[in-house]
Amino acid sequence: MNHQVLVSAEDARLLDEEAQGDWALHPFALVETAGRACADVFCAAFPRLFPGRSSKTAEASFPRIIVLAGGGNNGADALVMLRALILRGFASPDFSGIVVSHLSGNNNQGPRTANFRSLKKMGVPVIAWDEDAGEWAGRASEDALALADIIIDGLAGTGLREPLKGPLAEMVLVVNKLKARNKNRPLVVSIDMPSGNFDGWMPGMSILNADAVLAIEPRKLCLYKPAARPFEGTILSVGGIFPPALIEKYGSVRLIDWESASAGVGRVKPDAYKYDRGLVEIRAGSPGATGAAKLAARGAQAAGAGLVRLIADPSIYSILAAGAWGVMVVPDEVLKNPGTEYPAGRFCPDAALLGPGWGSGPDRARILPHYLSLEAQGMPLVLDADAITLAAGMVFHGNVILTPHPGEFAAYTGTGKEEILADPGPLLLKYARERKAVILFKSHVLYLAAPDGRLGIIDGMVPCLAAGGSGDILAGFCVAIAARMRRQGSGFDAYVCAAAAASLLIRAGRSPELAGRFSDPSEIANMAASLAGSVWLPPETDRRG
Repeated sequence: MNHQVLVSAEDARLLDEEAQGDWALHPFALVETAGRACADVFCAAFPRLFPGRSSKTAEASFPRIIVLAGGGNNGADALVMLRALILRGFASPDFSGIVVSHLSGNNNQGPRTANFRSLKKMGVPVIAWDEDAGEWAGRASEDALALADIIIDGLAGTGLREPLKGPLAEMVLVVNKLKARNKNRPLVVSIDMPSGNFDGWMPGMSILNADAVLAIEPRKLCLYKPAARPFEGTILSVGGIFPPALIEKYGSVRLIDWESASAGVGRVKPDAYKYDRGLVEIRAGSPGATGAAKLAARGAQAAGAGLVRLIADPSIYSILAAGAWGVMVVPDEVLKNPGTEYPAGRFCPDAALLGPGWGSGPDRARILPHYLSLEAQGMPLVLDADAITLAAGMVFHGNVILTPHPGEFAAYTGTGKEEILADPGPLLLKYARERKAVILFKSHVLYLAAPDGRLGIIDGMVPCLAAGGSGDILAGFCVAIAARMRRQGSGFDAYVCAAAAASLLIRAGRSPELAGRFSDPSEIANMAASLAGSVWLPPETDRRG
């Protein structure tokens, strides 16, 4: 799978040094290219903010723009961005300004100072920070911020190695308070990452609350830490700065999307029958939790399973069988003596799912070894919810996908949920390697970790999925894709399978048809069925003539 590269802030700094050294890319050229590209991407994303470019009318048509300029390359990028907006007619020097933490100590030879000089020559005022976050009125720096329509954040970037302090922390605090008081006005756009974010950022540390981030490629891994992600708004990609070969050298983590992830799963053949698409077996549901079993089965159908066999307890068999909707509902007694052989006439599944709404009592623990023995022989096994609890401490054979949410993973590892959300990647890789399983971590940002060290991230932030049943559907996606991958003979790769399933869920949740309203989880499955079919079913042949 060819996914977008993510790098640590430290690796980004090393990449920048190599770009200026071995690759002979001049720092002035890098800053100029980055700042202009940021201006282009920002204007394209927020055209409503720039009516002056098209109307050429009165001064009032221009937005008031303030740049927060720090001492590093982010500050220089922000200054170039402002200059580009002015020269292209999107902004006016009379309605712009620059706020800096101090006026002295600049490198007179650097791109930051050069861009200060050019903007001052154009008439843009430069204001020193007043260094008193307790005062609001009558001070030039805070008055400028209070009047701004747009704040371009270039205070701190990849060079940050510790929490913000002093004037920089004060400036961040004031902007955050302004947004809270004024119902999110002004619009704040950060260059590369919100000021305050860095590899070691933890909840409680200073961080700017941005509406958008102009993420210069390669994007920074710390943008996608679940605890930091709510501070970043819309993440906009800004490319064309560094050579792709240089980016690949430093990137090890991948940002996954539906287009690239779905390409890792083969199409259904035109002459396929149901078993070619895979036989899925699901053990889910219990009294009061039959909905979990239904949604898991519906998810498996939506992702293309050829046949779904739902094994139901006697206590809920009649409930599930009454609405079978194309699912084979089998009473639990069919599977005699778990751990031995399937009864005559019952095919061994191509993949199995255990756990949604299932419970974790002794009766469930007695069933689990049967599926573990099949997993040891190569059968894909998806363990969700209660089955993850039952499997705590077990080591698998590389054919298992675990799908915990933060609370389940905290219980599985004995680690605090807040600590996990601050930086889940290292812990996920540790347990993926130790347990020889792929872990699909479900939160508002999804992480995938594989035993071989692959780490992938899927940007979520889809609140319509924050509802009971979404995880059940996702587990169904996983098992259906796993079954088809195994049947197609191309080899089952649990990481590729989980990536396709998780990105399918996120793309379905972002469907325009579901925008702006709460939805039933089954609607998510229906949207996913259309998306999956459009990619994995063979194109219709023209039957006219």
